Amino acid sequence: MYAKYKSVSLIIRIIIGLAVGSLLAWLVPSWTAIGILGQLFVGALKGIAPVMVFFLIMSAVSGYKSGSTNHFGTVIVLYLSATLLSAFAAVGASYLFPVHLVLPKAAHVAAAAAPKSLGKVLSDLLTNAVGNPLAAIVNANYLSILFWALMIGFALRLTSKQTQTVIREISGAITGVAQTVIQFAPFGIAGLIYTTISETGFAGVARYGQLVLLLVGTMAFVYLVVYPLMVFGLTHQNPYPLTLWTLKRSGIPAFFTRSSAVNIPINLQACEDLGLNKASYSVSIPLGGSANSGGAAITVSVMTLAACTTLGIHVSFPLAFLLCLLTALAATGASGIAGGSLLIIPMAASLFGINNDIAMQVVGIGFIIGVIQDSVETAVNSASDLLFTATAEYADARKSGHPVDMKAAVHAADRQGDEDEEVTDAVPQEN
Repeated sequence: MYAKYKSVSLIIRIIIGLAVGSLLAWLVPSWTAIGILGQLFVGALKGIAPVMVFFLIMSAVSGYKSGSTNHFGTVIVLYLSATLLSAFAAVGASYLFPVHLVLPKAAHVAAAAAPKSLGKVLSDLLTNAVGNPLAAIVNANYLSILFWALMIGFALRLTSKQTQTVIREISGAITGVAQTVIQFAPFGIAGLIYTTISETGFAGVARYGQLVLLLVGTMAFVYLVVYPLMVFGLTHQNPYPLTLWTLKRSGIPAFFTRSSAVNIPINLQACEDLGLNKASYSVSIPLGGSANSGGAAITVSVMTLAACTTLGIHVSFPLAFLLCLLTALAATGASGIAGGSLLIIPMAASLFGINNDIAMQVVGIGFIIGVIQDSVETAVNSASDLLFTATAEYADARKSGHPVDMKAAVHAADRQGDEDEEVTDAVPQEN
């Protein structure tokens, strides 16, 4: 039964959950017990998210291998720079187009949540970061979780490969548990949307549309403006033939699969069609599933600042800068997991004194709009893996005095892709 349930696309299941929750809120608004489904879902996320974030970051740091050659260094710089710039773009968009969320039970904590001054925030930030790591996991103190995960991760790099393998497998197991919880998102979403509509009416849900527009608009701006500027700065060529080609070749499939992992073979084939160095792209493309997280950084920043706007928390420029740094760091590794970026929101929200209960309500809203948000986020992340892998090689070629005509390379890749499809179609299929 469960296997049959999972065989249906999560997007379809979430749409069904939205429809069922909305219909029940309209037909039987007094059946408040339906809202328990949403409470259970949010509660499960609150329970597993701190543990998952701790092991995910610790495993990623402990397993990092230095000393790579070829174009890998340039790719890493592009990945990290893109993630940070995406966070800055998200903060700027949130300032220009503030969005108010529907957060039941949030009003009474708004005043207490607002930070008093930057000095107090920094003091609390440093104090909380060095708290007891076990207590941090229990109490969902994400700043402390981040600090200790990094420290222990670096220490584990000195241990044996067997120890690192155990940590990686434990991280994978916990991530699997989180993904199982996410599989039941349709039921939780049905409860959450039921509670929202029964308490605020359909007008409250309309605000989700504003949030979706802000998220999608910011991601489009980043991919079509910010990233091309980065490509131009390194290659000194028109970036749009390559930018639009990567969006078509990688972004469209990623949008519908909503999985960077599933899209890795597509990106590898695209790199081969471009004639890139296999020793480089065979490493950079899989790594991009975690190290390149611009879409995730946008989601975390926009959702966090929307919560601040709703709670009446003033975000100064220094605080916004801290949010960008924290988001860029935390988003690394989140995009490889379905809904992973949403589980990073409580850590970013804690920077502004927003408690875990309120932050998890924001996460719940994220799952409601995830049908669109997660699809666009995955498209941005996966397509930019391909974009920056190619850009790094072309930039290094220009520095060495052997520039590559990117427009010609894209045309050649299109022809190669057509030939690959013809060969595939010509191969007889077994019955």
